[in-house]
Formats: sequence, C-alpha cells, structure tokens
Amino acid sequence: MRPERIPLFPLNVVLLPGADLPLHIFEPRYLEMFDDAMKADRLIGVIQPALDQDNSDMAGTLEKVGCLGRITQIAETGDGRYMVVLTGIARFSVVREIPSQGAYRRCEVDFSQFGRDLAEDDAALADRGAIEAALREFASARNLGIDWDEIGKAPTGALVNALAMTCPFEPADKQALLEAIDVEARARAFVAFANLRGTGEGVGKATLH
Repeated sequence: MRPERIPLFPLNVVLLPGADLPLHIFEPRYLEMFDDAMKADRLIGVIQPALDQDNSDMAGTLEKVGCLGRITQIAETGDGRYMVVLTGIARFSVVREIPSQGAYRRCEVDFSQFGRDLAEDDAALADRGAIEAALREFASARNLGIDWDEIGKAPTGALVNALAMTCPFEPADKQALLEAIDVEARARAFVAFANLRGTGEGVGKATLH
C-alpha cells in the first residue's frame, strides 16, 4: 500500500523505480528524517529542486514529480553520519505540501498517474542498439569511462533507468527522463539527450557501472 503523505528529500538527482541510489546523510534535518522513516515504513520521497532554484534549500520551490524510495540499506558511521541506499518504488505527483512537526518537508502525494511503475519491466520496445550507440558517442565526447561488460549484462529497463540517473545531463533533462511515461519513452529521451549533450569538450573522467 502506497502512502498518501511522505517526507521529502530535495536532491539534485533523480531516483527511478527499481533503481538504487546510494546516499551519504550528514545534515541534522535529514538524519532526523531517516531516523523517523526507520521507525515507520522506511519510505522517503526524492525530488529535485525546481529548475529556477540554485540549491535544495528548505524554503525553495520543488518539482511536481518525484519518486518514492524505500531504505534498503543503512549503516551508521563512527561520527553519526549514515550511509544509505534508497531503492525506487514508484513515482508520485505532489498534491500539496503539508505542515511538518520535524525539521524536514512533507507532502501529500498521488501515484495514480504512474500506475505502470509497479508493473513488470516493459522494455521490450526499447531500441537497445540505439541506446548503446548513443551512450558510446556521449561517453567518447565527455571522456567517460564505461564498464561495457556490465552494460552488456544489464536488462534493458534497468540499464535505461541507471543511465537516466547517472549520466551527467542537465537537471531539466533528468526531470524529463523521470517523467517519461514508460521505459520505451525514457529510452527514446535518453538517446535524444545523449546526442544533444554529447558535443563539446570533455568534462573529466568518470565511471558508470
């Protein structure tokens, strides 16, 4: 059963259903949020700041679509920080923000627009060849190190979602990838963004795996 009200974690990244997002938690308000989530249902919503915001300040405007994640791994460091993995469950639309008794933000959410997120992976129509070709061009242009053996082993749906989360696209691109109706649409958008953004000078060595 999906909750109607969830805590919000504003981040300049996106989370997608079925994908894992490693996080390093150190701010007191978010330590409090994860403590509360662990006492309840382990659920937290990840959402990007609106594109006109410079950061994820508590008072800033947020995007209208995010993704609900479940805490699947958590470990406390010796100095009180948390190393966490959130696993994406389903996307949500923000209905409204609600008053929070804690230091973090909460909202009322609606999952009805994204009913396919809980269905089995539907990536059969995604063009795997086009995805890998676009990734090769983008990686070459941006000087990215790619583990092609791992790429080859990954199911298409998981690959598309991982690339949408990890490729160094613009925030608006990532939001569009998040909001794509299904994996096929997300794959087409990824190819378009990779071709569009894969020009210009390299931006340093990175690794996708």
